[in-house]
Amino acid sequence: MSMLASIRAQLVPVHREGLPFIGAGVLITLFLFWLWSPLGWIAFMTTLWCAFFFRDPERVTPIRDGIIVAPADGRVSRILNALPPAELGLGERPLPRVSIFMSVFDCHVNRSPVAGRIERVIYHPGAFVSADLDKASESNERNSFVITTSAGRIGLVQIAGLVARRIVCFVRQGASVGAGERIGMIRFGSRVDVYLPDGVRLLVAEGQTAIAGETILADLRSADPQRTFRVG
Repeated sequence: MSMLASIRAQLVPVHREGLPFIGAGVLITLFLFWLWSPLGWIAFMTTLWCAFFFRDPERVTPIRDGIIVAPADGRVSRILNALPPAELGLGERPLPRVSIFMSVFDCHVNRSPVAGRIERVIYHPGAFVSADLDKASESNERNSFVITTSAGRIGLVQIAGLVARRIVCFVRQGASVGAGERIGMIRFGSRVDVYLPDGVRLLVAEGQTAIAGETILADLRSADPQRTFRVG
């Protein structure tokens, strides 16, 4: 393998949503270098971070009926039973909810947790409080999905955060998606909530780091006892 091919193999692709930001950063960097080099170096580092933020790596997704994978990179911030947003139409009973918080250093491309059909896509305008707060589920700007599968309906909510100002959706209502397929992204810090069928056995714990499209959140077909976890 040539040196150039080796370098290319190590580079992570950048999602097209980030190209306008990176392009603007390059132009600003060149201008600031011309104006005053210390400012140019600051702009250069900011542009590098922007390219890092919009990275879109390939993922290896486990494929099997009943497996629910993480829709986002980040920390599993909350696991609890919660009433789903009314727009999802998932009923008026609390359902198991897994919340994944994405910092500005996490990959922000979101992926479908299951294979199925996009039954609903609902955008809801709102505030921009910290996505790590529980009230963000009801107060913040969000984009909600209902995905119909052979094992039931899964709710997925993209929630804008304190810094995020735009949620981008890649799929349309009625489309079929595969588990781990890219469905959207949220710019600059945010959260994703997954509402699961009642009685599901979860395979993750609060504080765990999730990888979108790879970490298994739950297995609807598993009869194994609930997992326990330790920190260390």
